[in-house]
Amino acid sequence: MKTMGHDELWLVAPQSFPHAEALAMASGAADVLARARVVSTLGEAVADCGLVVGTSARLRTRYHWPVSSAREIAPRLLDAAQTGPVAVVFGTERTGLTNEEFERCHALVNIPANPEYESLNLAQAVQILAYELRMASTAERPAAKRLVPLATLDELDLLNAHFDRALTQVGFTDRAGGPHLVKRLARIFNRAELDQHETNILRGFLAAVEARCRGAEDDS
Repeated sequence: MKTMGHDELWLVAPQSFPHAEALAMASGAADVLARARVVSTLGEAVADCGLVVGTSARLRTRYHWPVSSAREIAPRLLDAAQTGPVAVVFGTERTGLTNEEFERCHALVNIPANPEYESLNLAQAVQILAYELRMASTAERPAAKRLVPLATLDELDLLNAHFDRALTQVGFTDRAGGPHLVKRLARIFNRAELDQHETNILRGFLAAVEARCRGAEDDS
């Protein structure tokens, strides 16, 4: 991370931290470890992020996540970072990210390696992403046009919960697949990369639906 100019490290439920072995391996970069933030859940780490990118060696086509290479995603991350925090999420060395953790992401990064030998350890994957971010930061590209910050994951969670309430109130949830509908909507919103104004518009619409439902119940 430090070699490529990155110093904001968040650790989610590490088995042991601080640790003498980690300090020894971080030769010359102990300051990055010293500043590391430790949290108990991924949700805590990315709550205020407008763009969250998950990394995986496996393509999860079942959930239709947008898939990018490290080179493709780097400019998007830098542009989004102009208006708020962003994150690249790595799983554990052995198992990677779970499907539940991918639900917290807007997009998926896959490093296209030799299909006959795709072995990349965690450190190598981090280095590749860090390098591509470094290269994108030094390249000439059009200035970011986004004026309104992306909705944070906390704000999207509130939007998803609001949809859940409104769908239940109008009796739509059961007909359209029960609780899975809200998860599908959440994936749509993640792919759309809604900004804060767009999220407010949707929540205003939902509030109007709820008010109309309450009025209909009062009239009855």
